[in-house]
Amino acid sequence: MDTSYHSLKTLFAQLGLENSDDHISHFIDHNRLPSHTLIKDAPFWNEGQRHFIEESLREDADWSEVIDELDALLR
Repeated sequence: MDTSYHSLKTLFAQLGLENSDDHISHFIDHNRLPSHTLIKDAPFWNEGQRHFIEESLREDADWSEVIDELDALLR
């Protein structure tokens, strides 16, 4: 089991995205989600990213908390 601390920076790195503060802010500002769209179904994920998010949430993995944080920021 992974017991590392996960932040938005480490989540973005895990997803293969640029993880500087500026890139994270830009991503959030330009990828808003409607309230009815689940984060795993967001149109901007590729298949690997979608799978990682869906699996992490389904298994309530260590990544779930920071995925939920990103979800809230995208609203």
